[in-house]
Amino acid sequence: MALPTIRDVRIAFYPFLAAFGVPANLLTMVVLFRGNCGLSKCVSHYMVAMAMADLLVMMFCVIGYHIVMYQFPTSFLSYTSACKVVLYFTSTSLQTSVWFTVLFTVDRFVAICCQKLKVKYCTARTAVAGIITVALLVHLQSVPFLFEYKPVRIDNGIQWGCQPSSWFMTSPVGVAFSFLQSILTVIIPFVLITLFNCLTVRRILLASKVRRGLRCHSSQAQKDPEMESRRKSIILLFSVSGSFILLWLTAAVSFLTTRLTGTAHYDGNYTDSAYVATEAGYILMYLSSCTNTCIYTATQAQFREEMLLVLKSPWTLFLILINKLS
Repeated sequence: MALPTIRDVRIAFYPFLAAFGVPANLLTMVVLFRGNCGLSKCVSHYMVAMAMADLLVMMFCVIGYHIVMYQFPTSFLSYTSACKVVLYFTSTSLQTSVWFTVLFTVDRFVAICCQKLKVKYCTARTAVAGIITVALLVHLQSVPFLFEYKPVRIDNGIQWGCQPSSWFMTSPVGVAFSFLQSILTVIIPFVLITLFNCLTVRRILLASKVRRGLRCHSSQAQKDPEMESRRKSIILLFSVSGSFILLWLTAAVSFLTTRLTGTAHYDGNYTDSAYVATEAGYILMYLSSCTNTCIYTATQAQFREEMLLVLKSPWTLFLILINKLS
């Protein structure tokens, strides 16, 4: 019996995504750790944190859950204890990836729009403190995930699979936790990133208009270094946050419509429009965890140069060793 199209798509898509996303995020982390990309320390910290969180999304959400657990139901990850751990890190990795993007967006908003606050806020120390705080809060509030699931079956004393515990899902605490997880992962970050980008655009338009008015009376023909620096920062900001908004839009709309209409559960009907929209939202959502490398490569010339050096260095060392041995 042929599988529904959306299930065929997910079976083919997730292995391809993992094959690209894991090395891409590892490469991004190595390049940024070298510190030769011409970026400020606080921006570098946020970008490394996003790459690390995206790598965890690839490992737990894509490989652990959507590939191993979904396509190989008798693997070691199907043990209930391992399954709970995967589901826990699936939640935490996705949330940290999202909230690190929010932190980066807020940092760039402050740098562009709040000059007085920029000196105190846009620092490496603030970036590290924000990253650690967000990571700790996400992991702490996701602890109930470890108690939400129960075994699907028990064979010879061995617990297999994970399914939501009925007492947890029907209790007020469980319902509130489930809804809070969805709100914190999808709705609030989406709204915050959209809001700060709109405010940043408004500030940029006003500042550009005033600056052009001041410079139109000058006979200087050289480029404005302030505007050039701001332009690079704006391109990076809008590329990262704009990509996030576009790729998460389907997931956000799907979440709102299924929650409002009460169609969050599909009872095995894989052709249901709500199910198809939700799965499409997941696909696009996970795709956003490997697009930043492409964005940095396309928008940052120094990142491209450093990436080429990193890619060439193993082969350079290999050729040196071959020459010495020969």
